Amino acid sequence: MEKKRGRKPKAKGLGDTVENILAATHVDKVAKWLFGDDCGCEERKKKLNEIFPYRKMQCLEEDEYNALKRFFSRDYAEVKVSDQNELLKVYNRLFSVKQEPTSCADCWRDIVNKLKQVYKEYEDANTEA
Repeated sequence: MEKKRGRKPKAKGLGDTVENILAATHVDKVAKWLFGDDCGCEERKKKLNEIFPYRKMQCLEEDEYNALKRFFSRDYAEVKVSDQNELLKVYNRLFSVKQEPTSCADCWRDIVNKLKQVYKEYEDANTEA
């Protein structure tokens, strides 16, 4: 009787890929033998998945591009609540995430930097055309 293999769930990020490689090479068993069941593998996997997720980014729509153009054409050292709402709407759709409003300055810096990178790519493409 042939054994049916179940399909592994699709990798959510780099952490899942590293876990699959370590399991295929049996390094995971060595780590558990050396360090016990709590070898830190789950924490590493979770952190890598958070930092390097596998998501397909969406294309920027015209109204979103215009919103980013307005935002980046002025001094944006301070992100107002109205800006936050508009930026989060664009960010969440582009990156297929559900980022909630936050007062964390580092979080906003990361969001604004990612949006700026996308906006710059569109600007560069428009100047080349």
